[in-house]
This record gives sequence, structure tokens and C-alpha cells, in this order.
Amino acid sequence: MVETYVFGHKSPDSDSITSSLVMTNLEHELGNADAKAYRLGNINKETEFILNYLGMEAPELLEGVEDGADVILVDHNSPAESVDNLENANILKVVDHHKLALETSYPLFLRFEPVGCTETILCKLYEENGVEITKEIATLMLSAIISDTLLLKSPTTTEDDKLAVAKLAEIAGIDYEEYGLEMLKAGTDLSSFSIDEILALDAKQIDFKDVKSIVNQVNTADISDVMAMKDDLEEGMSKIIEEEDLDLFMLLITDIVNSNSQVIALGKSACLVEKAYGVKLEDNTVLLEGVVSRKKQVVPIMTENA
Repeated sequence: MVETYVFGHKSPDSDSITSSLVMTNLEHELGNADAKAYRLGNINKETEFILNYLGMEAPELLEGVEDGADVILVDHNSPAESVDNLENANILKVVDHHKLALETSYPLFLRFEPVGCTETILCKLYEENGVEITKEIATLMLSAIISDTLLLKSPTTTEDDKLAVAKLAEIAGIDYEEYGLEMLKAGTDLSSFSIDEILALDAKQIDFKDVKSIVNQVNTADISDVMAMKDDLEEGMSKIIEEEDLDLFMLLITDIVNSNSQVIALGKSACLVEKAYGVKLEDNTVLLEGVVSRKKQVVPIMTENA
């Protein structure tokens, strides 16, 4: 048996974990019985809520793959966010909603769409291949779309995401607004996490031209709860800046109720935040009203002003 490894990105979020499970199920339905879902990091509280709701186990942790291993990537395609030794693996397929960052010397199946969530694309792939979406699969898909689009409020939300949510909620038999708010709030509980764990929960290395950066996003129902840890967070961020030789560490503390983000910015290029948004950092922090999407409201704006 030649196993096919199916996985999302490091520091996995709900889309990354659920997409690996859903893609694996689709592969099985299409005849690839050797596909198996994996994860590249610990699951967060929100994803734990989803899996507990369904009575499912988290995918097995994958430390690395051997040369020539068959892999399928979901919710990412950047080698920096992927499994170690990806450059020597055989990438069969990629399903993603992020910008293209992958180069190969061979052809492969690519499905990229500018939608709010990878699961929206997978929903289409099930339909296009005539594969039934079960109640369990619908719940996984629905949960991830709610997560990535913040209950369809994020600027990354598209009409395709809205159509998928309506269809999947019906299949799953779920009031998506009630379920979604409960799920999102479950994901904001940071009480059991250390500072290092919080700073790694959803951290992505995103370089703004020549500005080597990490942008981490933490969702909360009350910004003040997270800001109470500001001194400890800054100490941890400074440590990471030194260890990773970063120009900028940007922590987005996103209020899922009021759709704003408090930003803590450290590093020699922290002034880029001020330039990009026309704001003034006070004690390394500022409120960015209406900013909830790293992909749509941080990456392009910061890159343009770098």
C-alpha cells in the first residue's frame, strides 16, 4: 500500500483540519482508498469544539514525509507553511483559497478559487463529482466556512461561501448562526494556553516585500481579556523576533462580535503598521476598526506600503 498523506498547514485552524478530513473522504469516494488525513500541529479550541460536536477524533500528527511520498495539500500551498521535506514529496493535488506560492517541475491537479474558505471549493468538488455530502461532512464544511468568514461577516466572504453555507446548513440540520456563534466563542477561550502557545496558535510568516514578518491572529469575544496579557505577550513576541531574526511581529486580536482588531506590533519595522493604516501606535498598540481579515485587510495593505 502506498499511502497518500492529506494535510493542511502548520499551526492548523478549523479549515485546515476539516479540509484534510473532507478531502480524504472525497478521495475515498473517488477510489483512492489509501488517502489518510493528517495534521501538522495541535488543534485549537474551536476545532476541538467541532470535532467534539461530531464525536470525531483529530487527525494523526504528521512529523514529516519520506522522499517520494504522495501528498495532497489543502488550505495551503506555501512550502514554508507545509510539512518538512515537501520539496522531495510527490504532490498529487492542491485545493486552496490562498495565493499561489508553489512551484513544481511536474504537472498536478490544482484547484484555487478566491473564496473565503477551502471548504467552499471542496463543496463544489463533491457536487462536480456526484459525491453525496453526508450530514457529518456537511457539518465539517459548514463549520470551517463559518470560522474563516466569521459568520459570513469577513470581507473575504463571497457569494459562493453564502450559497455553500445555506446548502450545508440544510443538509446538516443546523441553525448556522446559533451554532456558529457558539463555535466561534469556544475558540476564543485562551485560559488553558501558555503565552508561547497563544503566539503560535495561528502564526504565519508573511514577508511584506523585504520586511521579514510573522502575523498572528487570535479571535476573542472581548479584546480586554487578551490585552490583560499584553506585557507577557510582548515579552514572548520579542523573544520570537530575536530567535527568528524578524523585522516585525504583528499580533491581531480580533473581536468576533464587533468586527475590529487590536494590534500589537513589535520590531524595527513596526512603523509599517502606522504607514499602512494611517494610525499612531501608542505603547506598541492601536485599534484597527473594521479589520478582521489577515488575507484581505492586512497582507495586501502592508505589502503595498512596505
